Amino acid sequence: MAAMTLNSVNFGAAKAMNFEYVGLKMHQNITSARPHSVKFVPRGLIVNAEAQGEGPVKKLGKSDEECEAAVVAGIVPEAPPVPPKPAAPAGTPLATPLPLSRRPRRNRRSPVLRAAFQETSISPANLVYPLFIHEGEEDTPIGAMPGCYRLGWRHGLVEEVAKAQDVGVNSIVLFPKVPDALKTSTGDEAYNDDGLVPRTIRLLKDKYPDLIIYTDVALDPYSSDGHDGIVREDGVILNDETVHQLCKQAVSQARAGADVVSPSDMMDGRVGAIRDALDAEGFQHVSIMSYTAKYASSFYGPFREALDSNPRFGDKKTYQMNPANYREALIETRDDEAEGADILLVKPGLPYLDIIRLLRDNSSLPVAAYQVSGEYSMIKAGGALKMIDEERVMMESLMCVRRAGADIILTYFALQAARCMCGEKR
Repeated sequence: MAAMTLNSVNFGAAKAMNFEYVGLKMHQNITSARPHSVKFVPRGLIVNAEAQGEGPVKKLGKSDEECEAAVVAGIVPEAPPVPPKPAAPAGTPLATPLPLSRRPRRNRRSPVLRAAFQETSISPANLVYPLFIHEGEEDTPIGAMPGCYRLGWRHGLVEEVAKAQDVGVNSIVLFPKVPDALKTSTGDEAYNDDGLVPRTIRLLKDKYPDLIIYTDVALDPYSSDGHDGIVREDGVILNDETVHQLCKQAVSQARAGADVVSPSDMMDGRVGAIRDALDAEGFQHVSIMSYTAKYASSFYGPFREALDSNPRFGDKKTYQMNPANYREALIETRDDEAEGADILLVKPGLPYLDIIRLLRDNSSLPVAAYQVSGEYSMIKAGGALKMIDEERVMMESLMCVRRAGADIILTYFALQAARCMCGEKR
């Protein structure tokens, strides 16, 4: 069929438009005042179908059999000509075609083809939104993390969750900024049923019953020492005594309504102990996302500012993993699987893509990755300085983490990225 044209189309003003179609059986006058407001008014027959430069085009009135017979007889209907071969720019060398049986660029030559063969996809459902909460009513900006706040648990948090759900992000993870007066060397506030986190969980579950709530299981927000475990007087982090406290913390969070408890402390044996504690209290349905490969990384700085949880002394290298180690992640993976973990997490994300892939290739459990505060802040800073395209780098970084094998990604970009996926402007 010859190409059709549209005549008298003016999207800038209210004006009647003549649309040219071939073979219309019902006929209308079509008028429009705006490009996205088309009004159809049933009228009598008005058809103005034209082929490009050929005048009116009419059906020949032939049956299917007659059309087929004509083609068999060599009477081929007219169609647009073969397009000319595009010319190369002047000075292009005359080269003999390379003897290639495969040319991968064939599958990349148009947006439609690239979309058809895209191997990795990402959606808001893959994102978990980390949110900082505090006892205050105002939302306090976090200097090192532009766009992030310590949210008031009764107001700002509820509003932020509503925004996230509007664009398909239905999973969050909570991190509390605990008043200094409640911090102790043993972190007892961690399992207070009326503490900030349990209160917040109950509030969110009341307002958003289908919201998936992940929690952080560790003592550092509650410890006067700023460590993830109980500190002996000689500076040693006590393992088994810490695990005892973590079990009580996990049960308290489950009692409040948490869907997934996430031990981030890196103590030995804590996954199995938490699983036993949850099951003993009737919380067999509560999942455990273990921070399986949490490295002693320098990318955590902005997070510690957000929670005011820097260690009072030393570092966390006796329990978090050495960034130089690869095989050690397999040891942690096998232990967590055996102890009953439901999800395995790698932290940080982008600098540790090889570890994400290692866990993906060696476990059938879901794999999570945490795009941490330092990764977020670097992208934000680069965007603010116009050194990179923030939005494109954000989306590329998340896609890379997915490509490495992560099923879900904890990211402070969750809301912004989901809005991009939904076609909204920032």
